[in-house]
Amino acid sequence: MSTDRLLIERDSRAVVTLTLNNPEQHNAFDDQLIAALESAYASLAEDTSVRAVVLAANGRSFSAGADLGYMKKMAGFNQADNQKDAERLAAMLAALNNLPMPTIARVQGAAFGGAVGLVSCCDMAIGSQRASFCLSEVKLGLIPATISPYVLRAIGERAARRYFTTAERFDAATAARLGLLSEVVDESELDSAVEQLLAALLANGPSAVREAKALVLDYGGRPIEPALMLDSSERIARLRVSAEGQEGLASFFDKRPPAWQQ
Repeated sequence: MSTDRLLIERDSRAVVTLTLNNPEQHNAFDDQLIAALESAYASLAEDTSVRAVVLAANGRSFSAGADLGYMKKMAGFNQADNQKDAERLAAMLAALNNLPMPTIARVQGAAFGGAVGLVSCCDMAIGSQRASFCLSEVKLGLIPATISPYVLRAIGERAARRYFTTAERFDAATAARLGLLSEVVDESELDSAVEQLLAALLANGPSAVREAKALVLDYGGRPIEPALMLDSSERIARLRVSAEGQEGLASFFDKRPPAWQQ
């Protein structure tokens, strides 16, 4: 599914940029944009050639969260319809969180409500000094339910107890301190900072990068026990004998760039 409010661009490096493109409405999202994002993530998940994904937005805001018209429509839904709608949002967030390739959020302005969830689902997030964040749901008598698992992992329980309940707006420096942003730069340096991350990612073995991300998704929160130790041993053994692993080791010993850098 595509929409003019979601631009999809793939460059010669196999980096895909998804750009929220409704700047007049501060890139607020509705059911159509949620469906378009989920469709894009589903396609990307099946494409083993994609090296990285950048989630960006046009205009002054990254995203104001839910669109007002969309919120009005949801207010008229019964509980069952509201649950179905929330499940679609939850599925979209899970699809972003579970993408096998690295994901980078490029945050140039306000990210409110569900947009904090989008940033939290990305592996890395670069924000401009003008970026700001707010988990504003309780101001409306609601809660940040579907985004909460990802935001909790990004900022931790202690910070979530505060910002889930106070709905305070916090700046980029605070977001970086909490772990929501990986780095804060001047807005004029935002693109170059994203490019630096991409350069670091693209210098590495494509399959190894995906496998490294899978370690985090699969092992996070699990106890260190014999089953996990055996699984981790099997993973590294498999990669050592793979074509990519053999090329990486050979290039290191031969003191030459590996094939994926040529």
